[in-house]
Amino acid sequence: MNFQEILRVALRSLSANKMRSGLTMLGIIIGVMAVIAMLSIGRGTQASITDQINSMGTNLLYVRPGSTSSSGVRSAEGSAATLTKEDATALEDLPNVVAVAPQVESFGQFAYLGNNTNGRVLGVTPEYLDAMNVKLASGDFVTAQNVTANSAVVVLGSSIATTLFDTADPIGQSIRISGQTFRVIGVMESKGGTGFMNSDTQVYVPLTTAMTRLSRTGQYRGGNSVSVINVKIADSSVQDSVIQSISEVLRDRHRIQFEDDFNITSQQDILNTASQVSGTLTIFLGGLAAISLIVGGIGIMNIMLVSVTERTREIGLRKAIGARRRDILIQFLTEAMILSLAGGLIGILLGALIAGLISGVSVGSTSLRTVVDLDSVVLAIVFSACVGLFFGSYPANRAARLRPIEALRFE
Repeated sequence: MNFQEILRVALRSLSANKMRSGLTMLGIIIGVMAVIAMLSIGRGTQASITDQINSMGTNLLYVRPGSTSSSGVRSAEGSAATLTKEDATALEDLPNVVAVAPQVESFGQFAYLGNNTNGRVLGVTPEYLDAMNVKLASGDFVTAQNVTANSAVVVLGSSIATTLFDTADPIGQSIRISGQTFRVIGVMESKGGTGFMNSDTQVYVPLTTAMTRLSRTGQYRGGNSVSVINVKIADSSVQDSVIQSISEVLRDRHRIQFEDDFNITSQQDILNTASQVSGTLTIFLGGLAAISLIVGGIGIMNIMLVSVTERTREIGLRKAIGARRRDILIQFLTEAMILSLAGGLIGILLGALIAGLISGVSVGSTSLRTVVDLDSVVLAIVFSACVGLFFGSYPANRAARLRPIEALRFE
């Protein structure tokens, strides 16, 4: 039998039991649809995180405090208060350093009239705008005078401004941060993000105000402790030399002889870590969805076994008039592959449709982003074909092994 004849017989056999064939494909359809939808969510999250990090520029360094140890147990990095505002000042004159922006981090509750929300509070200096490549949508940012005077002023992230003021202009209004009154002087431009990377859900206050009124930072070697020092360098090509210069300055200031009490990471390091984590999440989501494909494959095997039993006399007759074992094997494998591939194609279309429908849906303060790329589609097609081939092999082999005389006697 040629391929066209095998295909014609397979389609005729499947169309003779349309309801059964449709229900058999349903398992594959649901499996492929879940794989496409889950992978699109994972890839979309990965793309959002990457865009968020890249939007700050690739020429950023983050100097963070080291870790503390007690009774031989070392705590997480950043737990030690070993960096100060004075350390940041000492880094400003280093070669290839464009901007230095120390910051203090804390969390607070923001309230205006009957509206309230929670978010991150950053104590910053005017250099933060340039160092972190962020922009104002309206109003003013924290100034040097605000830092010197410990002013109770705040710049709102776009999401915080919308939550508290809706469409009203927040500039000049007063809000309460953890029970303390602050005057709104500006609103940041929306940048978006996902989860902890969403810069729209944070507010900015003068560094000294955060130190004295909100985060209550401690002292280290006579200076006020900071959470991180952001360093913008001239170009990523001079990254290694700048890191070496920063390390030398801080070791000298902290009188370090052996182990550093600070850590320096680059934007690329953070991007690599975030990509690895989100990639692992994408694989995990795809693996969970693929389980339903296996269940669908078992359904195909079950129906094909039923089909072999029902068509035993047909198989015996075909063998009696000259059909070879290989012809019977290919015939039933083709039927299994048609069920699997047809279900896979329908599942891809439905999965892409679902991905399009949920893209932009808000989950808390984050909007879902989905990306359906070609490799996800190819993976779904190949996997569904492999499922059909694997789970169709046993019924096909069982049909091919039937002896003609016994098959003709079957009732």
